[in-house]
Formats: sequence, C-alpha cells, structure tokens
Amino acid sequence: MRRDEHDEALSGSDVEGLERRVEKLAKINAVLMDRVERSMDQQGNAFSLFQTAIGLDAKVRARTEELTAVLRRLECSNEALVEAKDEAEQANLSKTRFLAAASHDLLQPLNAARLTISVLNDLQESEDARQLAGRVDQSLQMIEDLIKTLLDISKLDAGVVRPEIQSFPLDDVLDVLEASFMPQAEAKGLKLKVRRSGLLVHSDPLLLQRVLQNLVSNAVRYTATGGILIGARKRGDRCLIDVVDTGCGISEAEVETMFEEFYRGAAAAKSDHAGLGLGLSIVQRTVQALGHDLEVRSRPGRGSTFRLTLDCVGYATEPIAREETERVSLDVTRGAAVVVVENDPDVLDATVRLLGSWSCTTLAGSCLEEAEKAIAELGRSPDIALVDYHLDHGRTGVEVVRALRERFGADFPAVVVTGDWSPEVASDVSAAGCELLRKPTRPAELRALMTHLLGTYAGPKV
Repeated sequence: MRRDEHDEALSGSDVEGLERRVEKLAKINAVLMDRVERSMDQQGNAFSLFQTAIGLDAKVRARTEELTAVLRRLECSNEALVEAKDEAEQANLSKTRFLAAASHDLLQPLNAARLTISVLNDLQESEDARQLAGRVDQSLQMIEDLIKTLLDISKLDAGVVRPEIQSFPLDDVLDVLEASFMPQAEAKGLKLKVRRSGLLVHSDPLLLQRVLQNLVSNAVRYTATGGILIGARKRGDRCLIDVVDTGCGISEAEVETMFEEFYRGAAAAKSDHAGLGLGLSIVQRTVQALGHDLEVRSRPGRGSTFRLTLDCVGYATEPIAREETERVSLDVTRGAAVVVVENDPDVLDATVRLLGSWSCTTLAGSCLEEAEKAIAELGRSPDIALVDYHLDHGRTGVEVVRALRERFGADFPAVVVTGDWSPEVASDVSAAGCELLRKPTRPAELRALMTHLLGTYAGPKV
C-alpha cells in the first residue's frame, strides 16, 4: 500500500492523539527551557556574587592592613608618650627635691647668721656697735628676701607649687602674721592691728599665708607713719581679707603695671630698703593658682588697700570683736626650760646663745638621745620645745617631739623650725599639734611665738 493511501487511511482519532502528544511535548519543552534559563540566571548570579566577594575580601584585607599599621604606629606613640610622661615626672620630682634641698641648704647658714647677729646686738653696749649690727642684720634680711623670692619663682616655674585646697580657720593664718610682723612694725613706730573673724575659709593655708605675708611685708616697708590693718569679714558666701596701710600710696598708672616682674614704683626708688620688684608678681601668680580674686585701691599720699576675696564655708568660732589682740608680757620667757634639737652646730650654738640672752634655761642636743639626757638631768619636763624638722638619719623634728612628750608624760608646746615649704611638712607638723616656723628665724618672731605658747600652757612639771 502506497504512503498516501496509508495517510488517507488514518482515522480522525489517530490525528487527535498525535496533536495531544505534540502539545504535551511542547509543554515539556517549555518547562525544560524555563529550567535551563533559570539555571543559567542562577549560575550568572552566583558568579557575579563570587566576583563581588573576591573584590570585598581584597578591600577588607587592604583596610585591615591599613588599620594594623595605624595601630602599630599608635602603640609606638603611646609607648613614647609613656616614656615622656615618666621622664617628665622624674624631672619634676628631681626639681622638687632640688628646691627642697636648696631651701634648706641656702637658708640654714643664713638662719645661723641672723640669730648670731641678734645675740651680738644684745651684747653691745656701744650705740655705734648696735647700729653696725643693725646694718648687718638689714643686709641679711635683704639676702633672705632675695633667696625666698628666687625659690618661690623657681617653684612656680617648675610647677612644683600645687595648691592643696581645704577648709581651715583663717584666724590661724592671721595669728602667724601678727607674730611675724608685730616686732617689725613696732621697731618702725607703726601700729599693727589684726581683726579676726572666726571664719572658716576654703584655700591652701600655706599659699594663702605666703600671699598675705608679701602684702603685709610691703605695707610695713612702705609705711613711714600710722599703721597697718589686717582684717577679714564675711560677705555672703565669700570672705574678704583686707590689708590696709597708711603709706605713700600708688598712682593709678602704677596700679596697671605693679604686678609685672622687676617693677619698682616711685616709692621703691626713694627707699633704702626696697625689694626687687618681684613680691607682687609672685602674689598675683599665686592668687591665680588659688583661684582667688585680688583688687587694689590706692591714693598717693594716703595709703593702699589690697583686698583678697575667697570662698567662705562658715564660722570656726564666734567672731571676736577687738581693736587689738592681747599680748602677754615677754617676761614669761624668763626662766623657761626650752629643749632645743638642732643638727647644725652653728645654728644650735646661735640658738642657745639667743635663748640665754632671754634668760631661758636651755636643754640642747643634736638628736633625740641628747635631748632626753638633758631633760632627765633637769628633773622635769620642758616648758617648750624648739626643734629642727630635718634631722640626721632621716628622723624628723615631729618624731622627736612625739617621743619626748611620751617619754616625759607632758604635752608641752613645740615649735618646729624648717626651711622646707612643702605641704607634706606643714601637714605633718600640724597633725602633731606643733607650731611651724620658717627659716631663717627672726628672733623677734620666735620670741613672740614662744611668749604666746608659754602664756597659754600650764602643763605638768615632773
């Protein structure tokens, strides 16, 4: 049978079956093509993601290397900073130690000289000899002021002076000022009045005392007649401390420049005992370090007022209203048993001679053991102790005072003498209940302080 005859012979059902098969194959083909296309897309995306990941990894590696390098440099910088900090701390420590040693070593022989001159002056019968001794003492005073000023400037420049702010009775500072300057004022025929307030103030007691000492010293130096008033009062939460004098005064033009280093005004040019022009500069720098305010009011020929303003935290005691503080007669030192502990032979000898001129019974020694032996021979506890702070073998005057008080069972007053201005020394002396006196010692100041302490002490005699 021919092909055409065969095709003609296909039935209609067969054709329909073939059409269904073709349709089915077309669907299968479409599904397969869709899968193929999707597979191609996925492969393309995967490849693209792979390429992106490779690129990101390279960037991360590069950035990590950069950060690592930066961290290494930072580590090196930190090590350098630590080394520099250690070196700076060691340098500051060395400066502190040097200045402390300089204060002691420079002022020690000056202290011996001034004490000796005072004794020599008392022994002289000739008026001419007294005048010569007085001139030598004035020269020593100028040297003392110069050394103290230079040391103060060195400490400020070296950053050694760091205020230790605390609350304390202002009257304690005023008591020191009165004892220090009353003899000088009386020698010039001036009246020195101290008006106490009983206030508790917020400052550094040593630095505040140094500021006021400079102000009062200038007031005494440049006041020929009249007097000086040191007063304090409360205004709100602030304390106002005034140093008022009846001196030559300061012109308005000078007020603008008086705090500059080495500035000496018209009054200084006319004075034989003028300073170097550094005192007020030190005052201003110290006041700034304390965070206090300082103002000046002055009229030429009428006098000046220096006002220091600082924080007030209340009252330590009730304010005392009096024109002048009561002073005990200097005769109270006569016959007083004074134990002196000093490791410098020249200073010890000068001190013993000075106390002898005041009719004191002196028990002298260079160490604790010698002092104990002298007191034991006396047969009773001393009336007062006068000790140097820095003694041999690392022992301090405070330790000596404590040992003597314990040994002889008496809480007698004690004066610790030192040229060390460090806050640690002041704190140690204060904690022991002792009075602090700076070298070089002024005989009149020492006697005034001893008189005050002896006048208030009534301890046991054993």
